[in-house]
Amino acid sequence: MLSKIEPLAVTGSSLVNACGVGQQATIDAIQAGKTGLRQCGYPNLTFTTWLGRVDGIEHQPLEAELAQFTCRNNRLANLALSTDGFRDKVNEAIAFYGAHRIGVFVGTSTSGIEETERAYRDALAQGSATLDAAFDLVHTHNIASLLMYVQKSLGLSGPGQSISTACSSSAKVFAAAHRHITSGLCDAAVVGGVDSLCLTTLYGFNSLQLVSDDICKPYDAGRKGINIGEAGGFVLLERVDHGRGKVKLKGYGESSDAYHMSSPRPDGEGAAATMVLALQRAGLRADEIDYLNLHGTATPSNDVAEGAGVASVFGKMPRCSSTKGFTGHTLGAAGITEAIISILALEHETVPGNLNLEQDDPSIAIQPIHTTVAEPLGNVMSNNFGFGGSNCSLIFGW
Repeated sequence: MLSKIEPLAVTGSSLVNACGVGQQATIDAIQAGKTGLRQCGYPNLTFTTWLGRVDGIEHQPLEAELAQFTCRNNRLANLALSTDGFRDKVNEAIAFYGAHRIGVFVGTSTSGIEETERAYRDALAQGSATLDAAFDLVHTHNIASLLMYVQKSLGLSGPGQSISTACSSSAKVFAAAHRHITSGLCDAAVVGGVDSLCLTTLYGFNSLQLVSDDICKPYDAGRKGINIGEAGGFVLLERVDHGRGKVKLKGYGESSDAYHMSSPRPDGEGAAATMVLALQRAGLRADEIDYLNLHGTATPSNDVAEGAGVASVFGKMPRCSSTKGFTGHTLGAAGITEAIISILALEHETVPGNLNLEQDDPSIAIQPIHTTVAEPLGNVMSNNFGFGGSNCSLIFGW
């Protein structure tokens, strides 16, 4: 049994995804039951699917002095950092703590790999055996590119960490930040995640037969797979005694079941372990969770496995849903996207519906709610489970 941890205050946040730019666009979409997914094109994509694409990223400028970081992923990061007044919140924290006492912890699965794809296409078209000398892998494709860009863009010089554990990447950043703050390595932390569309993930997931040619339907009996989306989001965490926010990070749980490279453990044991650990760290009982944001990818195996794990922990279910019908599966940005959606659910007294769920699957041990409802919430949990059994659950509350 783990001891209850010190909660951290959420004092700033920003979010960009297919629902729109800014957190208000996302909560508006959730309350209206309106998806951000579209049947739209993407350069060099030859199969049919729905995408959670963010418009205008290609034209989002970076700071002139940081031009070497230019790639789709960092353009999306810049847009998120410049949204919802987030830079102002960070500047307030810098004035209070000092730039060297604020950590940065970010998650991504592919970073700026689109630049590498472009470099190889250009080399092939030119019949060249080498990539163009202008290609800058370190500042674009490198998993640490996002970390370096965010630190420089915000003017922060505290500890930093880039986490790449597939779909749990930007959920695990909360755990990393909590450990750094409570151990005294920093006083506050910017946590976040960014993942952008690229052919590697689109064709990779399609080769695994996990991509749906229809709009995704998490937990539906007729679900066919995922719709890939892109997103960027950030949260500022501080100790409660200094924090200016109300919502708190209360608990986190992590596990690695290592059952299979790409398939979840069927009995949901690894997923259940993260939820139990998060509850213990939050000092809460299962029946004190009012809403559970499910990982819910809409693949046949994931939803069954998560349902089994959730049922084993909660028994009598809290209200639960997957919000990927709104945003798509944003992969390395799923953790931050759904963490912020959980925070918005608390702030707006809104329980998100499981969009596109038409027919409950009797083989799944839980039944998500179909439509969004208005309801005050005290504590919410958010689940994110990645390839290789890398699992993370977070708890937010008042």
